[in-house]
Amino acid sequence: MTRRLCLITGASAGIGAAFARSYASHGYDVALTARRGDKLEALAEEIRLRAGVETFTVEADLADPDATDQILATIAEHGRTIDALVNNAGYGMRGGYGADSWQAHADFLQIMVAAPCELARKVLPAMIEQGFGRIVNVASVAGLMPGTPGATLYGPAKSLLVRFSQGLHNENRETGVHVSALCPGFTYSEFHDVAGMREHVRRTTPEWLWMGAEQVAAAGYEAAEANRPVCIPGAPNIAIAALLKALPDEWIMSLMRNRRFGALSR
Repeated sequence: MTRRLCLITGASAGIGAAFARSYASHGYDVALTARRGDKLEALAEEIRLRAGVETFTVEADLADPDATDQILATIAEHGRTIDALVNNAGYGMRGGYGADSWQAHADFLQIMVAAPCELARKVLPAMIEQGFGRIVNVASVAGLMPGTPGATLYGPAKSLLVRFSQGLHNENRETGVHVSALCPGFTYSEFHDVAGMREHVRRTTPEWLWMGAEQVAAAGYEAAEANRPVCIPGAPNIAIAALLKALPDEWIMSLMRNRRFGALSR
């Protein structure tokens, strides 16, 4: 019997790699995509040896609008269809909105918004036809709060993923396709290194706010299986989300002006 296949974007490290290991441990074959082919191959070999499943790697940059078709075509060449999708690829931009070119912002939106929405749309019909599917959109606690200084597009992009996931979840309640938005807070990964924020975040964030990537991915897997539209892993993050609902936006924005939270995410 052919195993189900899970596609994970941004799979070379952090939450993406943890999702790959999680789905493989639950008997899925995994298709891994990211920009760094060497890291993908190393992870694919590790998973093959540890879990005994089949792995595929596709080196691709989701900033390229053609990348989604490239990824799906490569998987189709192996005669496979996607049973589960984890839209995890993402990063943060450092500095004010006017500090970067429009092209940098356009690439950011392509990776963070357009690519996950496009991938979900293109894998959804086959999932509906077979009566089974899992879509996890890795959002952030930052998507539940007003936009933060220095991360002007990050929160709005994650907010769109949350609302998109809720809508898609409602559309597919009777189809067998489960859709969840995963909203982690601070997570040990390469995320803050890529954004050049590691030292700042380390100095300004208490240890108890952090979670491991494996914990976050496990929560995301369980949420998708239970078909929960939004998953906020970790008691501190749940408390933060409740506080964000209770306080007026003006108060939260004032707090953010006094301290740049940056991205409350991986």
